[in-house]
Amino acid sequence: MPRILAVDDDPQIRNLLCEALPLHWQRTTVATASDGDEALQIFFAQEPDFVLLDLVLPGLMGFEVLRQIRQVSDTPIILLTSRSDETDHVRGLQFGADDYVVKPFSTLALIARMRAILRRTTSSSLREGDPDITVGPLTLSLGSRQVAVHGRPVDLTPRELKLLYHLARNAGQVMTHETLMTRVWGLDSYRTADHLRVYVSRLQAKIEHVGGPRCIENKRGFGYRLVAPSPIANQR
Repeated sequence: MPRILAVDDDPQIRNLLCEALPLHWQRTTVATASDGDEALQIFFAQEPDFVLLDLVLPGLMGFEVLRQIRQVSDTPIILLTSRSDETDHVRGLQFGADDYVVKPFSTLALIARMRAILRRTTSSSLREGDPDITVGPLTLSLGSRQVAVHGRPVDLTPRELKLLYHLARNAGQVMTHETLMTRVWGLDSYRTADHLRVYVSRLQAKIEHVGGPRCIENKRGFGYRLVAPSPIANQR
């Protein structure tokens, strides 16, 4: 169920996105913000799966919102702009935006772009034909892109799902920082071990939030591994 944050100072555009996206994209939820400060507050509170971001905003401008999000997150972002200036589009992509659309735009075309970006961020390495992966109380259902702990669902972003997928496929084995960053972000990633640590911490916190165990071990200076708690440990 994609959770989308739509940021635009035009109430008509916000209303359009709130009505059209769930209509054409089943089970989608849309939160809105009318300025940059509100956008960041909602982003960090709700951790949406996708951001639609206007460049021209009152107060904190769109480029600054984009920059602050990219400091901590790879959540997909499409810029919404009425500007035809190619310089702004290039600058937005250089700041880390995934794509841009120029107003007025087709809602169906926008959804198609969003779906394509989400497919890329979850990666073809998560093959829907693969069997479910189970590690202790944790289960990944690749066909439905769902994760559960003791049968309770865990709400993950596409990038967190991808990280867990690679840890679970190699459960019990230590995966180096470099290997994980390459598989989760790609060969040309500029991410660091500190950036990976943030994602691992978020992932572990979400697993624990639904009653799961502390199952991601940090091998300091080397990497991480996913471990299943022993039955004896569970009985203590």
